[in-house]
Amino acid sequence: MNALADASRYLIRAFWAIWLAGWMLAAIRVKRTQWRETGAAAIWNRAPVLLGAAMLVAPQWLPPSIRYRFVPAGPQLPAIGTILVLLGLLFAGWARIHLGGNWSGTVTVKENHTLVTGGPYHFVRHPIYTGLLLALIGTALAIGAAYGFIATGLILIGFVIKLEVEEARMRDTFPEYADYSRHTARLIPKVF
Repeated sequence: MNALADASRYLIRAFWAIWLAGWMLAAIRVKRTQWRETGAAAIWNRAPVLLGAAMLVAPQWLPPSIRYRFVPAGPQLPAIGTILVLLGLLFAGWARIHLGGNWSGTVTVKENHTLVTGGPYHFVRHPIYTGLLLALIGTALAIGAAYGFIATGLILIGFVIKLEVEEARMRDTFPEYADYSRHTARLIPKVF
């Protein structure tokens, strides 16, 4: 566990970098967009996500009071955090692969859009967000400072704002989405 904890700062960065590269490559092969959210709606859901991401990427600009490590020192939390990052990013990747050409970084309806309810979508309606939140919690645990948890909270707020818009569009596009919603949690099975 000590070796994993020592390597956590490098592994977590590597996991996020690999995930980001794969995410950008996968964005090349998506269906054409039929409908897209307005720019104003996109700003509301992106602003908290971008602010949270900026906090994680450039913490040196943050006040020292929120950069102070407040979680207990030791190898356990960085090691657990590293494992959570890996599991979360793998889950988000699985969901992205399963979604296929229907994926978009913004709220859209694609040409020949299909409702995906299998794979990770069997467990939660927004498994990409679930996986990313798990990875963010792991990152925050490994960092151990308030800014990691604040950033995760901001990103969660952005995801919830976005999923509200996504779900409204899905209900309009797919009549069967209401039944799917009754049987499948949004982000956390049997919780939310």
